[in-house]
Amino acid sequence: MMNSEPAHEGTGMGFHGIDIGGSKIELVAYKDDGGLAEVHRERIATPGTDFDAFVQAVVALVQRGDAALGRRAPAGIGLPGIIDSATGRQLSSNVPALNGRLVVSALQEALQRPVAIGNDCQCFALSEAQGGAAQGLPSMFGAIIGTGAGGGYCVEGRLLRGLNGIAGEWGHWPVPAALLIQHAVPILDCPCGRSGCMERYVSGPGMSKLHAHFGGAGDAPLAIAARAQAGDKIAEQTLAVHLDLLGHALATLVITLDPHAIVLGGGLSQLAHLYDRLPGAMRRHLFAGVQTPPILPPRFGDAGGARGAALLARQLLEDQALNQTRTA
Repeated sequence: MMNSEPAHEGTGMGFHGIDIGGSKIELVAYKDDGGLAEVHRERIATPGTDFDAFVQAVVALVQRGDAALGRRAPAGIGLPGIIDSATGRQLSSNVPALNGRLVVSALQEALQRPVAIGNDCQCFALSEAQGGAAQGLPSMFGAIIGTGAGGGYCVEGRLLRGLNGIAGEWGHWPVPAALLIQHAVPILDCPCGRSGCMERYVSGPGMSKLHAHFGGAGDAPLAIAARAQAGDKIAEQTLAVHLDLLGHALATLVITLDPHAIVLGGGLSQLAHLYDRLPGAMRRHLFAGVQTPPILPPRFGDAGGARGAALLARQLLEDQALNQTRTA
């Protein structure tokens, strides 16, 4: 498998990739010469409660990135949460200042340039599809398992976002009642407003909740894995149930999208046993004759957020140019 940048003619310009999180905003300015070459990187604290301060902080970052590139560059932005397709308002964000706001239009007006916005999970997937762990594959799914569970689906190195822009939100699929009963775990409410969402069980906090439910102390995932390796029965049970639920979720991804690879991201991507045992856990939930795709560790990991956002900006310009050609 190749891990170089994908072939690309380049645009003769640069791109800003901006990764926005609850505690920090990171901008990386890239020169586009067929690949992405980093020119400038800067990280600041996220203005979490003041929307005007948030917008001005992004503008200031982009201006300094422009100066480093020597040009005004399009910006790709990875935001937590989703955008309401009917109203354009930000939902489920872990940045309180953004909740319920028209973030896209505000940033476009303030930046006065092409702006592409996706969620952080989609940016991760795009980064791993282009030059990352899934480089050169016809399709891939990037599955983030960290404080939450989400992802993105890429075909031929391009992100597919769907009608509502939420393609890849596997963490909000419901856990089947049969599995909840089999493992004697409760139905947990989810901040999305529904109950029994997969994210509540397979994310990092979800694994800790399982550990507490089975009689443990609710340790962090890496500590649970270490306890299981040392022979702790509660930790072993926690990992077994977590693996079965996660295996079901990823098996459903295979049935639905049939990706050529699944790249794991987020904090739980550090758990070595997932790469060895997930294929078997998935096969238990697949019918005969269906192969499991490779389960791969990320190449860029957390560093892929800004990179994926920049790639999203490049994809936006390519789509606009293609549409202009079609209508000419």
